[in-house]
Amino acid sequence: MKARGGDAMTSDAIRAQLDTGLEELGLPLSQVQKDKLLEYLALLLKWNTAFNLSGVKDASEMLSRHILDSLTLQPYMQGERVLDVGTGPGLPGVPLAICFPDKRFDLLDSNGKKSRFVFQAKIQLGLDNVTAQNVRIELYQPEAVIDVIVSRAFSSLRDFVELTKHLVQPGRTRLVAMKGLYPEEELALLPEGFVVNKAQKVTVPGYTGERHIIELSATSAE
Repeated sequence: MKARGGDAMTSDAIRAQLDTGLEELGLPLSQVQKDKLLEYLALLLKWNTAFNLSGVKDASEMLSRHILDSLTLQPYMQGERVLDVGTGPGLPGVPLAICFPDKRFDLLDSNGKKSRFVFQAKIQLGLDNVTAQNVRIELYQPEAVIDVIVSRAFSSLRDFVELTKHLVQPGRTRLVAMKGLYPEEELALLPEGFVVNKAQKVTVPGYTGERHIIELSATSAE
């Protein structure tokens, strides 16, 4: 695997970067899981040249800013069913599904091109625990109660809550949003009936930008 632009980024270097990043995250994975993460990275790089799935073009940067970034959510993966809203090319859902094969992941996006890529990744990586859904979140009706709803680059916290509240079961479902800078203004605009359980600043291996994870839950039925 070579990074775009002629950089001599070999597959060995990428693999070493992944190993170091997983160690920093405290996430021990099998060799099979590591290979699937790297295969997903290769798919992203390949499809990105034709379909512009991400503004990140460099393999090393994509590993850090997309895959390792997604895996900072691993402490929040409690429960059996996870919904990834606005998944785009499968972020954070695909990396998390690789790491947690015992959980079900529904990956939603209204963009048909990106949903087709997620479906291709599911097939090629053999991710039987992933369902790719090309549907708007307000129209989505799951087969079972969702335990965790995640968003990485979806919307404001207020819109995230408003668009997913029909899927929230108070006392069970948690909303987990990935943000860059601490979203103080967004938190001040949260709808009534929702509270912040946790607001955590996390370090993404290989990335110097800020990353905060906000966990919300409903206090009463909407």
